[in-house]
Amino acid sequence: MTTALIIGLSLLLVITSVILIVLILLHRGKGGGLSDLFGGGVTSSIGGSSVAEKNLDRLTIGVGAIWAASIVAVGLLVRTGG
Repeated sequence: MTTALIIGLSLLLVITSVILIVLILLHRGKGGGLSDLFGGGVTSSIGGSSVAEKNLDRLTIGVGAIWAASIVAVGLLVRTGG
């Protein structure tokens, strides 16, 4: 039973990792960082409104929390002998 739980949580960890990478790359650059190196410093109105940016922030934080919880859960299950 615990092996299936570890596999399920590991799968959740992989899925949330990919989603988190995509969400972070969707964020608009705030300037001065690596995003300017790849052309992120150019201002454009295509990106959307501040409401979309706030929703993207909330979604990123939510997925990050699920990601962190799954890391802790997998770590605890493996440590206790899963």
